[in-house]
Amino acid sequence: MLISCVRLPSEEQQPRAMETAAVARNSAQIGQTFMNKQIESVLDQVFEPYLKHGANDYIGEPVSQIEHMSQCAELARRQGHDDEVILAAFFHDLGHICANYGETDNMGGYGRISHEKVGADFLRTRGFSEKIAILVERHVDTKRYLCSRSSAYYNKLSPASKRTLIFQGGPMPAAEAAAFESDPLHSLYIEVRAWDELAKQKNQPVPDLDIYRSMARKHLQQQYDIS
Repeated sequence: MLISCVRLPSEEQQPRAMETAAVARNSAQIGQTFMNKQIESVLDQVFEPYLKHGANDYIGEPVSQIEHMSQCAELARRQGHDDEVILAAFFHDLGHICANYGETDNMGGYGRISHEKVGADFLRTRGFSEKIAILVERHVDTKRYLCSRSSAYYNKLSPASKRTLIFQGGPMPAAEAAAFESDPLHSLYIEVRAWDELAKQKNQPVPDLDIYRSMARKHLQQQYDIS
């Protein structure tokens, strides 16, 4: 009968092996600490616009930027969606406030042209998931799609939303609308858009931003596989 033998470290090798293991643990801890600091830096960049501009008028609507975005996120939460969808709802109009823009990017005083793409790319480059980014990016296209499919939907848009539709390309042509319908996230885009339209209620309480910051921190930690 063959007996397999495992060679144990010699007395001389044991301290060296323990030292190597300790160095590895220390390196892992240093790496985790570094990544957590990076995440906090990203969170500062993402939430600073809300602190600076959140109280601003929401492009002709009866609520502020922060009221609109927090109401949108709350509607997603009430529908039982996961953190990614709630964060996408909260961030969907980030492109209006995350950077300065000039007259050529202005929708006649109603915010920033292509704000959906600006916001989505702002989040992508800072490590947020593609699902969050694409939900942010497609919320304007969803308005264009719904306007192409339903005159009743168009008639219910606020005056500000009808005005911005002109700058956003108008209702989708038939071929573009058909392609939109084939997107696997098509139904979710429509949900986000519905919240966007509803999240314009005056005198609603605004949650503490730390709720969304904590949610975003957890998301980024999962993205980087750290805790």
